[in-house]
Amino acid sequence: MMIPGRPWHGVLVAAALPFREDLSVDLERYAEHVRWLADGGCHGIVPNGSLGEYQVLTPEERAAVVATAVAAAPEGFTVMPGAGAYGALEARRWAEQAGEAGCPAVMLLPPNAYRADERAVLNHYREVARAGLPIVAYNNPFDTKVDLTPELLARLHGEGLIVAVKEFSGDVRRPYQIAELAPGLELLVGADDVVLELALAGAVGWVAGFPNALPRQCVELYHAATGADPAAAVKPYRRLHPLLRWDSRFEFVQAIKLSMAVAGRYGGPCRPPREPLSDMDAAAIRAATEEVLH
Repeated sequence: MMIPGRPWHGVLVAAALPFREDLSVDLERYAEHVRWLADGGCHGIVPNGSLGEYQVLTPEERAAVVATAVAAAPEGFTVMPGAGAYGALEARRWAEQAGEAGCPAVMLLPPNAYRADERAVLNHYREVARAGLPIVAYNNPFDTKVDLTPELLARLHGEGLIVAVKEFSGDVRRPYQIAELAPGLELLVGADDVVLELALAGAVGWVAGFPNALPRQCVELYHAATGADPAAAVKPYRRLHPLLRWDSRFEFVQAIKLSMAVAGRYGGPCRPPREPLSDMDAAAIRAATEEVLH
């Protein structure tokens, strides 16, 4: 459920970006996808996250993706772009661009491709906070090699630099440590295959991958997991889990785009360096998607 003034609540889809066969960005399809996700019950999207392949976009493409999402979003549907970048100055520019486009918040990784120490991480978030938008920190120690530990998150929150954290470590003990050290810092599920565990620990949102293919099923799972009877979520969670666990694998973008295609959506190709899935992986994803659909 969305709460006014806290647009990062609910199911926010880390939106996949459709490329044409020539690998150009298809903004018309992207706009249609935004509207379809809203119709499917999702509460918002996160453009230019890792699922959106932001690392391989030109600055012009990246700005156009945000503008397209904002224009396509119906009233009350959150657009919270990723502002990840190599350094703080570039990340702040993306946060400023998001604000100019009318976005209410941004999601922010630590510095990319640089193993920052605690001082560098703090200064990174301080710089981006100057853009004036609420920041949802994104802890992805696998891709960034920087772990936003509960202790470090407490420092960031204590300085007023972040309002929430997308937790992707997969460690289901983290939410309890975060709640103890940083009361008031809101928790978002960051990996699809721990959504029930983090919902039980008090998550108020889910930055999710597989709603790109299965929005209705994922939204129903989230509502069950965060509702009065979370035990009701166990059965659909078990059914979805063979798919959801792909969100935590290196091939997650290819996997989700293939699942979209099986579900009748356009997933399309990925830009290099991502390569097509192996036949074995593709067969597993097709079978798991078909099992959920039938």
